[in-house]
Amino acid sequence: MVDLSSIHELQKAGQHEEARQQLIQLATQFPNDAAVHYETACVHDFLGFEHQAVPFYLAAIRNGLSGSDLRGAYLGLGSTYRTLGQYEESKRTFLEGLLLFPEATEIKVFLAMTLYNLGDFHASVGSLLRVIVNTTSDSATKSYERAIRLYAEDLDRRWD
Repeated sequence: MVDLSSIHELQKAGQHEEARQQLIQLATQFPNDAAVHYETACVHDFLGFEHQAVPFYLAAIRNGLSGSDLRGAYLGLGSTYRTLGQYEESKRTFLEGLLLFPEATEIKVFLAMTLYNLGDFHASVGSLLRVIVNTTSDSATKSYERAIRLYAEDLDRRWD
């Protein structure tokens, strides 16, 4: 595993372009190092180079990234696809991430944005309603939990 502490120091100092250049070199030197590819993807995203970030995210996942970094890679890749207008790829990525991390609220929220972009407004809002009711500490909102869960499943339901 490659020591990335010098890269992290560059980033802390705001030298993100220098960090990006060094990470690209490391990714070339160590093509199977998942952590190097993940860090390279992240710095590309941070600098607004989303197109260039995608292959690094894919390499990080393919090369066995694990734990919270893997969770972050699924979020980053799915979000990057969404910002590039590749909504089906975004959805597929988020759903794959949720298979591995079913409690990843952040992935659910970003998936809701992608569902919105795909025109699936019911699934998008329903997902957000479930996230809200599952994560809120607001007692007023919690007092309506049953109703919110019901509406999350069927926003068009009416009682005539």
